[in-house]
Amino acid sequence: MKIDFPVPKQYNQLISLWQEAFGDTEEFIDGFFCTAFSPARCRCIVINKKVAAALYWMDVRKGEQRFAYIYAVAVAKSRRGKGLGRALLEDAQAHLALRGYDGILLVPGSESLRSYYEKHGYVTCTHVHEFPAQAGDAPAALQRIDRETYGILRRDLLPEGAGVEGEENIAFLETLVFFYRGENLLLAAHAENGKLWCPEYLGDPAAAPGVLKALNCTEGHFRTPGNTFPFAMFLPLTQDVVPPTHLALAFD
Repeated sequence: MKIDFPVPKQYNQLISLWQEAFGDTEEFIDGFFCTAFSPARCRCIVINKKVAAALYWMDVRKGEQRFAYIYAVAVAKSRRGKGLGRALLEDAQAHLALRGYDGILLVPGSESLRSYYEKHGYVTCTHVHEFPAQAGDAPAALQRIDRETYGILRRDLLPEGAGVEGEENIAFLETLVFFYRGENLLLAAHAENGKLWCPEYLGDPAAAPGVLKALNCTEGHFRTPGNTFPFAMFLPLTQDVVPPTHLALAFD
C-alpha cells in the first residue's frame, strides 16, 4: 500500500472511484475535476497499481490562518472496512501540518459520518439555519452576477470570523448554481421544476418569497448562517488556533 499525490495517468481512476463511491452524475464529477481538483490537494492510496482510496481538499482562510477543507473521502467498495479511510485521514493530517495549515475542516454527509469523525478527534465548530419558503406576490429585484463579483460581495455579508473559501471553491459552486444579488441580499441558487435550492443565502429571510417569485419558482429551500443544524467539523493542527465561526459551502 502506498499513499502519495496522484499522477496524470491515475486521473481516470480517480474519476471512476468517485463515481463508485458517491454515485454522483458525470456532470457533477466533471465540474469538480475541471474547477476544484488539483493533484497538489489530493492524496490517494494505491494497491497493486490501482487507486483504492482518495481524499481531496480545498483552501479556506480566516485572516492569516489557513485551513484545509476536506471534501470527499472515497474508498473503493471492495476495499472498505480495512482502515483505508483512517489511513488517508492520518496521512492528510501529517501532510497538512507540514505544509503550514492551521487546521482541517469538513462537512459530514450524515450523522453516522459525524460520529465517525468525532472518533478521529473532529468537533462540530459551525452551524447553519435552513428554512422553506413559498413564492410571494411581488418579485424581488435581483441581478445575475458572475462568480468573481459574488466572491467579493459575500465577504462583506458573511458573519464575523467566517471562513472565506478559495477561488476553486466558488468556481466549483458555479457549475451547480447561478449567482444573484439584490438589495442587501446575495445568493447562490439552482432552480429545477419550479423548485429552488439555495445552498447559500446571505440577507433577510423575509425576502425569500420575493426571490422565488423573481426566479419563477413556487417553492424553495434556503441555507443561511444560524445555529439550528450542526454543520462543519474541525481538527486543529496548530496550537491556539480558533476555527471559523461559519462555513457555508457544502456543494450538495
